[in-house]
Amino acid sequence: MESLLFEDLHQNRHRLSFCGKIISFKCKRASPTNGSDFSELLFHSLSFKREHNAFLKAADGAAVISRKRSAHVDVVTCKCAVDVQNRVTTPCVLVENKRKEAGSVHYSLLSLSNSNRLEPLIEFKLPYEIREKVSILQGPTVLWSHAGKVFYTSLQIGEVRQIPFQLSHSVFGELPLPKGQTFVLGLQKLSEPCSDNQSTSQTLGCFVESGLMFDGSVVLPHPYICITRCLLVLSADKVEGVLKSAVVAATSTRQLVYFEDGMVKDTCQVPFDQPDDIQVVNTGRNGVLFVMSFHQGHVCAIWKETFQIASHWSGVSSVHVNDFLGCGTDQMLLIFKDEGAPGQPLEHFIITDLCGILYSHGQDSNVGKSSPPPPENYLLTLRALESRLQSGLMVLQELQREVRVKEKVLQQSVQALTDVVSEREMILTQPEQEGLIALWDCDDESKDEVLEDKTQDMPAMSSKPQVDKLWHRIVEDRMVVGVILSTDGSVPVVSVSLSILTETGQSSTPAVIQTQSQVFWLPALSPSSSSSSSSAFMFLEPAAKRTKQHNAGRSNDLNTCRLAVTAVTRLTPLLNSGRVKCRVMLHYVQRQDATALVSNPTPAVLHCGQVILDIHSDFQTKLLKNPKLKSDEVTEDLLSLLVVLDHWVFHIASPDHSLGDIDCWIQKRVGCERIEVNPQYLLLNSSGPSAVMLLHWHQITPFQGELSIHSSQLPMLQFLDSLLAYLPASCSVRSVKGTRGQGTSQIFSLTLEKEVGSLREFVSLLLCGEQEDEGSRRRSTGHEETTESGSVEGLKRCREVWQQDVERSRMRLSPLVDVGRYRKLTQSLFEVQLDGDLAALIETQRTLLS
Repeated sequence: MESLLFEDLHQNRHRLSFCGKIISFKCKRASPTNGSDFSELLFHSLSFKREHNAFLKAADGAAVISRKRSAHVDVVTCKCAVDVQNRVTTPCVLVENKRKEAGSVHYSLLSLSNSNRLEPLIEFKLPYEIREKVSILQGPTVLWSHAGKVFYTSLQIGEVRQIPFQLSHSVFGELPLPKGQTFVLGLQKLSEPCSDNQSTSQTLGCFVESGLMFDGSVVLPHPYICITRCLLVLSADKVEGVLKSAVVAATSTRQLVYFEDGMVKDTCQVPFDQPDDIQVVNTGRNGVLFVMSFHQGHVCAIWKETFQIASHWSGVSSVHVNDFLGCGTDQMLLIFKDEGAPGQPLEHFIITDLCGILYSHGQDSNVGKSSPPPPENYLLTLRALESRLQSGLMVLQELQREVRVKEKVLQQSVQALTDVVSEREMILTQPEQEGLIALWDCDDESKDEVLEDKTQDMPAMSSKPQVDKLWHRIVEDRMVVGVILSTDGSVPVVSVSLSILTETGQSSTPAVIQTQSQVFWLPALSPSSSSSSSSAFMFLEPAAKRTKQHNAGRSNDLNTCRLAVTAVTRLTPLLNSGRVKCRVMLHYVQRQDATALVSNPTPAVLHCGQVILDIHSDFQTKLLKNPKLKSDEVTEDLLSLLVVLDHWVFHIASPDHSLGDIDCWIQKRVGCERIEVNPQYLLLNSSGPSAVMLLHWHQITPFQGELSIHSSQLPMLQFLDSLLAYLPASCSVRSVKGTRGQGTSQIFSLTLEKEVGSLREFVSLLLCGEQEDEGSRRRSTGHEETTESGSVEGLKRCREVWQQDVERSRMRLSPLVDVGRYRKLTQSLFEVQLDGDLAALIETQRTLLS
């Protein structure tokens, strides 16, 4: 076999890859022989030989296209397509035959058979020359655009047809279905005029074989039709009549976009313009690559898994994807433009998969190794790597400290052994002085603590929440009804709400009034304490570690939770009578799992009592008269204002000045006083409940803080205007949304605490049997016997005790666990983790919305 000259490859860029070979096509006019003159189509089949590191000619041939002297024959495009009749993939080439005297252009689609013969498939004539984009797809089907219309022909229909509707910005593609379907996507103008904020066109798709139309937005969203240059359908399926697809598309805005079911999932910024084609390289275990070719001879490879640029090249004549080495995976073949003199017997190419395979000839193998410009998120990647490096250094430092401790223990052990052999008195330091902790606790006090901790971890019996007090207030045109509840912290109540039922007479049926409920946490109070402390409305902090309780009654106080549940409604439905009797019903869900969100909810209803409302009576709020008071009535007044007033939160940031004087500026305003029942709130009272304002300033950093305002809209705007006049011009004030969902953070933290506690409890239950056996062995060996370590007998007994401790440690590190108990506890732990995942999802959604 003879080597292929690079000049032959460079003269014609019409090449395709098939079965690990490269096939190039070229039209040529034959020399006159016996007075005849004809034009023919030539092809050369090339295969790569590793031993020669070159492409050598495997086969060649020719076919006569025209015998007219005036005919001009040229190759339009070539591509491998599926032959539907024979169910095989075959190389196809579209040839154009133009004659000056004829008023039409003759086109021929030929295929290369297995016997290396060019066979005609389709022939058709057009009154124009195809100058816009043309594609050869499965069928084989030829599609092209002309004058804003899409035409097609195939071996089955045998004639040229037009898509029955006019499309702009059309895109061609095919679905990888068992019965493959070729489709056309484009924009169709709407017949009816649309408003300014609506599009005047719709995305429409059409299957070429059947002529059926479908919604093109399930493949590409409407905004991407106009900028898409080429696309590739990776997967497609029909589920209940709905098309599900995964598509990658190259746009004119230097992007490769990944779509799933018509939704954007990922994007990659590419460094070149004018994309022409997208190919897929399956490298096997190393992953999948997308190879994009561009109009100016540029090529870019992108990893599918990370959607990041792997490498890129320039000066490429053509790029092909196939198994050129016969190793079972795909490689890329990059044929470069010849920069030397024409006719050099050299091939300029690179074969690589970017995963270890690299064959280069006549081209620098380092081409393409230079990384593209860093993406926009490279800083995030560097920070993540820096964080991992710091974490690794911390682990290394911890291991080094452990090594130093072990070396010191070994030195002391050798010294103690030397002292015993030399009959010298041993001087042993206390473990606390060496920073050591005993592995086993042998004293009775430690056993009592463990037993007490297990007793505290036992879930309490389910009990209904207890109604401590029922109260109500009238604030302008709204009524607030509140209930103070006491519930066991080990069996909490969730999804708490109040409903109000009215009775205007004995014969009338109760009617449910539409209300809005809120829940506030109150501090746990003993029965002897009736006044609210200054920490009201704050969430209870989770116990990070249980300690030994010296007071038996204290544990009950810690497990007691007090809730204030409020419901607010307007007085308009109650104005039909001067005196109204209302029943207050509490709705809640009680679960055995302290932080469960979805496991076995049990709804319950509790009658809290009756409220007799007389709208003619005068309700006076003690809080507005004297904020210095500390009583239950003042707490109820504050809860009523928090429920009725609108709530805004503003984030204030100052890059140049500290914000430490904002709290003082608020307190210096006329009529501003701090509320004693909850000192975190400041009351700004002008005249009447409508002008009441509750303020809370939270200093996050010296230059950042959050201002919470409870008031109506007009006083809030007036206060904010005066605050902006006081702040420096460089300060930024941003409204924080989603303030009503701050309870999700508490749920998430409680869920994490429950998960950690459950894991500790499950492990202790698994090792319970092993610990009991260990305790019995310890008692039987007489471990508490005192020995004289200065004698030889004492040394032997110390050695025996040490060996027993080593054996117990080994058994403790690899205990035998019952399979049934392990499966049961693992399933319970999975349920707790699922609840934690759901709480994390809710918290994440709240954070994103805010």
